[in-house]
Amino acid sequence: MADIVSPLPGVFYHRPSPDEATFKSNGDAVSVGDTIGLVEAMKTFIEIKSEISGTFDSYVASDGAPVSPAETLAKLDD
Repeated sequence: MADIVSPLPGVFYHRPSPDEATFKSNGDAVSVGDTIGLVEAMKTFIEIKSEISGTFDSYVASDGAPVSPAETLAKLDD
């Protein structure tokens, strides 16, 4: 199991907008460079991209939750 962590503080979102589906769901394939979420910092949205390939397991951080640098956002099975 591998962790995807936040590179910065902000608010973490699972989906690109409230009316769209989550970036990834349990069992989805994840490739290097895939967006798994967004962190909003100072009204700027930063895409969180996977640096590893694997199978998406779950989000650890809740949708709309404040996060800190190096906090685990999601888990992948490698």
